[in-house]
Order: sequence, then structure tokens, then C-alpha cells
Amino acid sequence: MTEVSIMQRALGAQWEALAPALKAHYAAAKNRDLGVLTVEYPTAMQGPLNVLRLFGTLINQRAQQVPTQVHKWMVGEQQYWQRRVELPKQVMAFDSHWHYVGGNELIEYVKPYLGLKMAVTVRDGKLYYEGRAYILKLGSLLIPIPEALVLGHTTIEEIGVDAKQFTMDFRLQHPLFGQIYRYTGRFHTELEASRPQTQL
Repeated sequence: MTEVSIMQRALGAQWEALAPALKAHYAAAKNRDLGVLTVEYPTAMQGPLNVLRLFGTLINQRAQQVPTQVHKWMVGEQQYWQRRVELPKQVMAFDSHWHYVGGNELIEYVKPYLGLKMAVTVRDGKLYYEGRAYILKLGSLLIPIPEALVLGHTTIEEIGVDAKQFTMDFRLQHPLFGQIYRYTGRFHTELEASRPQTQL
């Protein structure tokens, strides 16, 4: 039986309309993305981002086109993401795991107890995410927290540039303060022979 990725399960029949570079990016097979990342945010966000880094979320340094690797692999019905961003003075990690929750929705957990529920859809071969709620996980209990009460609304747009490369654009839009965080990147995906040694 062929292993199915979290994204393929969430997209269902829409998977077939996804651009080839994005299908490779979201494949269940062990793979890695190689590319560059730019991180932007207003100065007022520096303090909150420093706190969020204590929970392993987001990158709390501005960056322009810095080398970035993302390793991905499946364990059972979960997919693990291991990100390494090569900032000028350090390599910063941003790791997570994904869980499918039904329909076109998934939860990305940055900690076993903290995640973000998102809905995904394909339009014209492009992939779009829409944040639904932040999730506090207490045992088997999932408590939704409205996005507006935390960092604001999450959107992601991913576009296949050609058969191998894709771009991504992640944004946080707060209802009062406007856009408070953005990271963009351009990547290509390669298959890996084995899973990275470090597990989350």
C-alpha cells in the first residue's frame, strides 16, 4: 500500500490539480527542501517574537535570502518537519509535526501541546492555507483559541514556479495592527535515502 502524505489526505481529489513541484514538496517519501528564506517583521514585534522562540515558534531575526533546509518524513499517520535556517551568526531550528484532522484541515504542532489548525485548498495549481484557530492540546482534549486573540490570521500561498521549484509566502495579519510577520522563500525538493537522525 502506497503511503499517503498529510497534505494529500487533506486535499483529497484536489491533490491531482496541484503543481508538480508542490506534489514533490508534500510527498510522503522522505525528502528535503533546499532554498532561501527571507523574514520580515516590524520592530515592535521583536519582544513578542523573542518570547515565542522559547516555544520553538517562528524565527525572531530578520533575514534576507538566507540558506534554508527543510527535512520531512512520515512516522505512522504524522509527518515531521525539521527546518534549519542559516542566519549570519547562527543556525536556527524551527521544527514541527503535522496531524490530519479531517476534511481539508490539518494541525501543525510546534510543541506537543501547541498547534495551529489550518484549512488547505488548491486554485489554479496553487496551494492556499487559511488559519482556523490556535490549538491547545491537553491529553486528548483539543481547545481552539481564536486567531484574533493571539497573533492574528495566518495565510500561506505556495506556487509552483516550474517542474521542480516552488515559492512560498507566509503572513500573519493582526486585526488591529495589520501585517505583523512575513516569511517568503524559494525552494526545490530532493528525495532522501534515510530519515534525519534527530526526531522531535
